[in-house]
Amino acid sequence: MDKLKVKLLRENAKAPCRATDGSAGYDLSAAIAEPAEVSRGKITVIPTGVAVALESGTVALVFGRSGLGFRHGVVPANAVGVIDSDYRGEISVGLTCQLEEGYTVQPGERIAQMLVVPVLTPPVELQEELDETQRGTGGFGSTGRC
Repeated sequence: MDKLKVKLLRENAKAPCRATDGSAGYDLSAAIAEPAEVSRGKITVIPTGVAVALESGTVALVFGRSGLGFRHGVVPANAVGVIDSDYRGEISVGLTCQLEEGYTVQPGERIAQMLVVPVLTPPVELQEELDETQRGTGGFGSTGRC
């Protein structure tokens, strides 16, 4: 992918941007006219005013920003948003707050980060048995410690 094609849909929308050359994700900002309250136990949908045209074979994953999560308890309500390569609508982020006091998102504030990554979609092949591994069917916590 040579370029990320972006369309701004709202007057106050900001293009996704990377803070540094080493940043993996593009920051997404709140395209809102007035502050929006994010409360504990509720979901507040914040528009970004951005639509993207992804290439086939890629996906955009929307994650929380570590600063909002650690400092204010604000995280995406669905943990990770998935933007399929054929979606052309506005990207919005559902936020919730894990702290009692809640948080107020300001217009233009960076609310999430978006990573564009390759995606594999191999055909499904049903099997009677799967190959054996050292771990086998051991689930949560079954590998012990290093």
